[in-house]
Amino acid sequence: MIGGPFLGVILHSVGGVAHGTFYAPLKKVEKWSWESGWLIQGLAAWVIVPWLVAICARTNPVEAISNSPHESVLMTYLFGGMWGFGSLTFGLTMRYLGMSLGMAVALGFCATFGTLMPPIVQGDMSGLLGSSAGHLLLGGIAVCLLGIGQC
Repeated sequence: MIGGPFLGVILHSVGGVAHGTFYAPLKKVEKWSWESGWLIQGLAAWVIVPWLVAICARTNPVEAISNSPHESVLMTYLFGGMWGFGSLTFGLTMRYLGMSLGMAVALGFCATFGTLMPPIVQGDMSGLLGSSAGHLLLGGIAVCLLGIGQC
């Protein structure tokens, strides 16, 4: 069985290839409306492929979900919905702002919200506000937001 760092390198490589090619199928559906192309891509990427991978891994996805803690499943759906909304708005950003400006805006906001959401959800913003490391982190977020504004 493959494990340890080697498995990490393989999974990271698969993720890199997937990230580098996710726009490729959209070139085949240029005559479709933007929303239709993203809906099909989203269904494939977020519904069909995960179930196929789970089944190929010889796990029962329904059983795994039903045996998981209720709060974990709820948070998974919540953050999955937020991911879907973010993906939708990312696609709109690329469409209306173009790749260069769209990436600056979208990835800047991803960095900002990705940094702030865990302490907000955990109710630990006081940890950021009450420490020098937190002040440095919030300063970095401020610089990120200023960069977005400059773009």
